[in-house]
Amino acid sequence: MAYVNATTAPSIADRFNAVLSMIATRRKQARVYRATFDELSSLSNRELADLGMSRSQIRSIALETGRNAA
Repeated sequence: MAYVNATTAPSIADRFNAVLSMIATRRKQARVYRATFDELSSLSNRELADLGMSRSQIRSIALETGRNAA
């Protein structure tokens, strides 16, 4: 018995829309990263300590926040 799989490749329009969607997501992530980084950087060391973080953690926290913004 023979089986036939009828699959089609995504069209140009589908691929273009996927690229646009990816670009929009990356831009949103970059905006969230920048806003988080700027906001945390403006805090004093004491305010950061009250939040349970140090100045050296700002970049990693902003990166994680940006990645989670989808």
